[in-house]
Amino acid sequence: MDSAVALALARAEGFACHALSFDYGQRHGEEIEAARRVASALGAAAHATIQIDLRAIGGSALTGGLDVPKDRERIGEGIPVTYVPARNTVFLSFALALAEVRGAEDIFIGVNALDYSGYPDCRPEYIEAFERMARLATKAGVEGRPLTIRAPLIGMRKAGIIRRGLELGVDFGLTHSCYDPPGPGRACGRCDACLLRRRGFAEAGAKDPLVYPDRHGDEKDG
Repeated sequence: MDSAVALALARAEGFACHALSFDYGQRHGEEIEAARRVASALGAAAHATIQIDLRAIGGSALTGGLDVPKDRERIGEGIPVTYVPARNTVFLSFALALAEVRGAEDIFIGVNALDYSGYPDCRPEYIEAFERMARLATKAGVEGRPLTIRAPLIGMRKAGIIRRGLELGVDFGLTHSCYDPPGPGRACGRCDACLLRRRGFAEAGAKDPLVYPDRHGDEKDG
């Protein structure tokens, strides 16, 4: 959802966007197809999916056999087992390489550091540090063409992200957020990602187009 709004913001600013997704062995692989839908709907100039098997490293409920936490009341306190070690560093490194090859000067990433699960690689100081590294470690940076890492949602609440997305015409029915989907095109409604999303729509006074199962397994609107 956040990545979709970040893409819409970049397009609204006039950027020709080359979208990049990662099939990294995540249990919520449904997001790959959702990314294709979103990139097409929002007019990305191109969309590539890179395969990296982070299951070989493990250490996360998203890439291994650990249970995905459900119904957490204090989301954002501590680092949950859904944290994937170094994931955003890996992703941004690939994006950095692609940007150099394409001659791009800006990399957009949809991280958020307010309504989030507490991942350390979603914080402003991390984005700033990666940008400094990118300017030191690339041919473009050394030759005076530094890249900028843009995280336009990093200081926004989920409700604000949703409102901005709706203003930009984002179809949230195309997006996927769930960490532990019970089946294709479905969401559990209870993992951190689902809870943050549902709370965001409620606070924004908007209807979530996704359908979630209730405690008895029956489906209901978000």
